[in-house]
Amino acid sequence: MPNSQKSALTKFRARQKRQGVVRVEVQVRREDAALVRRVAHTLLDPARGTAARALLKQQFNEPPTRGLKALLAAAPLDGIDLERVRDTGRKVDL
Repeated sequence: MPNSQKSALTKFRARQKRQGVVRVEVQVRREDAALVRRVAHTLLDPARGTAARALLKQQFNEPPTRGLKALLAAAPLDGIDLERVRDTGRKVDL
């Protein structure tokens, strides 16, 4: 690659970096490639990016993780017998 092309590429990459744009490589099926490109272009568009980002976050954000205590508190326990018989064990001779 000639020096003029290297210089132009370096300047382009620096400009993109200043604008907060990063390069991302993904692997998708051939039929999804155009869709992924359109989504990426839409996210970069100032007019449509905010709405598209909100829609994607709503659809694909992971729910917050909860601990075991919260999961047990939210579990439906109706109709489950939680009482147990106390077993004192067996007699041990010393």
